[in-house]
Amino acid sequence: MSKPYIHYAWQLSYYSGKTRAYLRYKGIPHREKTIRLWDMATIKKKVGTQVMPVVVTPEDEWLQDSSHIIDLLEQRFPLAPVVPATPCQRVAAYLIEAWGDEFWLPSAMHYRWNFNENFTDLFRREGGDHLLPFAPRFLKNRVIDRSAAMLRGFLKGLGVVPEQTAAIEAWTHSMLDALEAHFALHAYLLGSKPSLGDFGLIGPLYAHLGRDPYPARELIGKRPKLAAWVQRMQQPERPQGGSFLANDAVPVTLNPIFQSIFGEFWPQLSATLASVQAAVPTLSPGRGFARQLGMIEIRLAGQPYRLGARPYSLWMAQRPLDALRAMRADEQQRVQGWLATVGGSEAMQLDIQPRLKRMALHVLPE
Repeated sequence: MSKPYIHYAWQLSYYSGKTRAYLRYKGIPHREKTIRLWDMATIKKKVGTQVMPVVVTPEDEWLQDSSHIIDLLEQRFPLAPVVPATPCQRVAAYLIEAWGDEFWLPSAMHYRWNFNENFTDLFRREGGDHLLPFAPRFLKNRVIDRSAAMLRGFLKGLGVVPEQTAAIEAWTHSMLDALEAHFALHAYLLGSKPSLGDFGLIGPLYAHLGRDPYPARELIGKRPKLAAWVQRMQQPERPQGGSFLANDAVPVTLNPIFQSIFGEFWPQLSATLASVQAAVPTLSPGRGFARQLGMIEIRLAGQPYRLGARPYSLWMAQRPLDALRAMRADEQQRVQGWLATVGGSEAMQLDIQPRLKRMALHVLPE
């Protein structure tokens, strides 16, 4: 390889934690480049929006979206695949990736923005240093405060409002407890090597819950087995080593995770699909859906929870659905047998119509 891949990213970034862990595990030659304020215009020109992470290949291809990046690099670096070959584990990995990418956003944003020490002790200082490394502190603060105000503007659409924080916190603690119990028995989700699901889950559990001072101390730090997994995902002890569990096993310790996926995330997807279908007649040719449509209601930790319908979540849900539908009949039957044990048989019949394709941060009908 003539030159390394370039990973434009921040340690503070949700999805950068996913791609960074992947690049390290796969042993892909790369250099991480901290995004500066002056890089933003270049990134927007190259990928269509100001976003992170972005990966630039040695051939000068500019790649955006963590799932797309991993998909493409899996083809180019097939050694130690992160997508299991066996049917149940394959679907399980895609499901957890989508859940980590999309359903953990309210938890991650609540714990980052509703605990002031995260902003004063980390985000403001580190973000300002990233954007304007040579500027005086007052100017760094002014620029990063503007970025923080924009990010806080997304909280309401994610349902992160005072009357719903109790549900977010109850849900987060229950999921973290389940993961702590799982990682007491297994190094990764599906065995002794990370799967696509691990990379989807490390996004929220590293940048927001694992580094921001309050959740790092009160959530991750109090769960040592989970904390050890977070560390392993950032610095793999055996790059490209380990294996998935034998006999296509999906550990029963992950059952609480799949109960959330099918009992909470999937109703959100169904409600979002209804919003998308209602919006189709209003779309101009070639235009994507808005990042957020109307408000929908689901249940989170057994409590009513309102948030915005995000069409992008449906694009992520197409991935496990497509993986299942591409399998042979006998493999589908095996997966259906496993799904029946975790309440997913009916959910995985979801028919996303129109099918969606990605365009930067938006999706539009194929």
